Amino acid sequence: MAKSYYDVLGVDKNATQAEIKSAFRKLAKQYHPDVNKTPEAEAKFKEIGEAYATLGDEQKRKQYDQFGHEAYTQGAQGGFGGFGNGGFTSWTSAFDDDIDLGSIFSDLFGGGFGFRSNARRGNRPTKGEDLLVRVNIDFDDAVKGTKKEIKITMDDKCEECNGLGGFNEKTCSTCGGRGRVVKVQQSLFGTFQSETTCPDCAGSGKTFEKKCNKCRGTGHVSQNKTINIDVPAGVDTGTRLRISGKGPAGNNGGENGDIYIEFQVKEHPLFKRDGLDIYLNVPIDIKTAILGGEVEIPTIYENLIVEIKPGTQNEEKLRIKGKGMKDPNSSSKIGDMYIILKVIIPEKLDKNQKEIFSKLDKEDLQNNSEFKNFQKYL
Repeated sequence: MAKSYYDVLGVDKNATQAEIKSAFRKLAKQYHPDVNKTPEAEAKFKEIGEAYATLGDEQKRKQYDQFGHEAYTQGAQGGFGGFGNGGFTSWTSAFDDDIDLGSIFSDLFGGGFGFRSNARRGNRPTKGEDLLVRVNIDFDDAVKGTKKEIKITMDDKCEECNGLGGFNEKTCSTCGGRGRVVKVQQSLFGTFQSETTCPDCAGSGKTFEKKCNKCRGTGHVSQNKTINIDVPAGVDTGTRLRISGKGPAGNNGGENGDIYIEFQVKEHPLFKRDGLDIYLNVPIDIKTAILGGEVEIPTIYENLIVEIKPGTQNEEKLRIKGKGMKDPNSSSKIGDMYIILKVIIPEKLDKNQKEIFSKLDKEDLQNNSEFKNFQKYL
């Protein structure tokens, strides 16, 4: 459940309007992003603003008290649809990058508060977005490493205009090269000025005598690209490989983003992976389990002969050092392989086999400590 607006401001439901305003002023000063540099300050600043936008208005407060927090914030119940474009939305919009918050608080605090909006950097070079590509590979390719050819579609710099978006560059006459224009708006707190991205230059501060026809003025074009990558030995599902500077184009001359290759490794029918270690179930017959012997097993690299000791028990685990997966981040690190021995009991016996087991039954086969501990309670 979301906090009620009263809890957000730290006031009682019977608080006077003056007490609500006082609580808001105190919290707004405490959490203003220009004063409070903690990571959660801006979110808290928005939260208290939303609360005051409702409780600070007597009519909205009555509606809020009548219908409850959930109904009010969702705008789902009768009578609240109109409030979506009222004080609540006008407050939250004040935190968009296009708004200058300094003027909002001038009435409450007598000026002196500013707000450094990231959107004022609209005409600065910005790095392109990062791109995530998921690639399926076989288990054997993950073991040994391989090469992959990947085809992707992404925004790249327009070669026709060199990513500028046009030709014969000039300063935007609408914003004077700032990339921002000032507007006057009405809010819950009265009239205030807001800054928005210039509609003519899209924040770059520049326009062109002729727009590029190939990219339609964006400076970017969608292109199909083929990238060749080396898949290191030992990658696992979820392993990511970063290709720096080969992603989508940046804005206003900014550098390209990065491409992240995320691997999805197909499961193997026999081998199970746990980190760098490999597990394998190995069936052995009852004769080998009792008398011992040798069995040939596969590993992820080659086949091996494993010695089985006499009296081997079902589910017994043997470790084979250094036969696990390689660490893709360290050439010297490698996991181990564990084999789980599965003693297979025959379901059908011929006459001779039955006679052999009948003879075994005459011996004291139940002299094992497991039998003795169990028989104490019989």
